[in-house]
Amino acid sequence: MKSDNQSCSGDPPKAFILLGVSDRPWLELPLFVVLLLSYVLAMLGNVAIILASQLDPQLHSPMYTFLSHLSFLDLCYTTTTVPQMLVNMGSSQKTISYGGCTVQYAVFHWLGCTECILLAAMALDRYVAICEPLHYAVLMHRALCQQLVALAWLSGFGNSFVQVVLTVQLPFCGRQVLNNFFCEVPAMIKLSCADTAVNDATLAVLVAFFVLVPLALILLSYGFIARAVLRIQSSKGRHKAFGTCSSHLMVVSLFYLPAIYMYLQPPSSYSQEQGKFISLFYSIITPTLNPFIYTLRNKDVKGALRRLLARIWRLCG
Repeated sequence: MKSDNQSCSGDPPKAFILLGVSDRPWLELPLFVVLLLSYVLAMLGNVAIILASQLDPQLHSPMYTFLSHLSFLDLCYTTTTVPQMLVNMGSSQKTISYGGCTVQYAVFHWLGCTECILLAAMALDRYVAICEPLHYAVLMHRALCQQLVALAWLSGFGNSFVQVVLTVQLPFCGRQVLNNFFCEVPAMIKLSCADTAVNDATLAVLVAFFVLVPLALILLSYGFIARAVLRIQSSKGRHKAFGTCSSHLMVVSLFYLPAIYMYLQPPSSYSQEQGKFISLFYSIITPTLNPFIYTLRNKDVKGALRRLLARIWRLCG
């Protein structure tokens, strides 16, 4: 049993203390400013992409259906964690209730696994568009896109449900201090005073499935895409084909690399100090960068955003 200087009790704590950077007080103000600016940018960028995808007829295609869901995921992702972090950094009481903590890690893991499946669906869409262009409209029909999106959301919920059921049963023996910015399952397992072998194994198996299987499908899709693109005779055609995929590859890298480091290492080697900053990266930095990556590298999205801004300007004028 893990040692702790508080008495062991079967009752869960009423609240947890989120340590964040309390041990580095000089970091709190600059980090507060960075988080606030990032949250505002993430909200504006993702809302803009959702509105453009829904209102602009030129973006009514499977690719932008998936992109609007990705933007909605990123909105939820940041809203699940950042407001709580901002409140804690601006307050001397850096607490979150037990129920609030449970909801936070449940939603966080639901959204994370949903994004894994959604990114794989987007890779499939790019594969069909480039490798089977003549059959694209037939293969990537509206019903299939809706089914893939539903599969992503339901799969993410199923994973989160299993994790929550196992995590809420863990005893904490009076422990309340989480060395993290927000609640997530690895930190909760680390805090527990019981044998967590079942939790560790379940987390490893589910995360390996939801991270490695979609990632393998993405890499396989882009392997076929690269082979098809290299067969294109004109350099302009190759550049255009690579350009349509580069944004998605950047987003995949930003999302998967921290997730692999965070969740696919042995529990014994998990460092809370490193883990909390990696969590901070993929919970706020990645969702903030995603809309700008897609906007700066996609002429269709840039054109749709210009038309959206012009429409808003006319309404306001």
